[in-house]
Amino acid sequence: MFEVTVKTRFSAAHRLQYYDGKYENLHGHNWIAIATAETDDVDSIGLGVDFVKLREKLDQVLSSLDYQNLNEVAPFDRQNPSAENIARWTFELLKPQVNDGHARLKRVEIREFEECGAAYFE
Repeated sequence: MFEVTVKTRFSAAHRLQYYDGKYENLHGHNWIAIATAETDDVDSIGLGVDFVKLREKLDQVLSSLDYQNLNEVAPFDRQNPSAENIARWTFELLKPQVNDGHARLKRVEIREFEECGAAYFE
């Protein structure tokens, strides 16, 4: 079994509704997104999953969030734009682009800071 991981960044503001504390106020982050795909074997040139293509797909999914107020972007205009919800949303959009019979999306992690974040996996 092989795992391939890519990391990218995007910048966005958000506020956590109903949060009792300073994070209920609008604030911004340089978010970190990490996607991991897995495969049982490598192809004829020794690749399990092409890093470049996986990163391009992840960047494409996240492009609608970059430099936005997440509370104004669907579906986060209706649900809290927490790291957990963003991780699940990203996973759900990326999964059909990665799962091809050879590779499977394993996990997406979204970090608000280098030190903390949340991951979604199935």
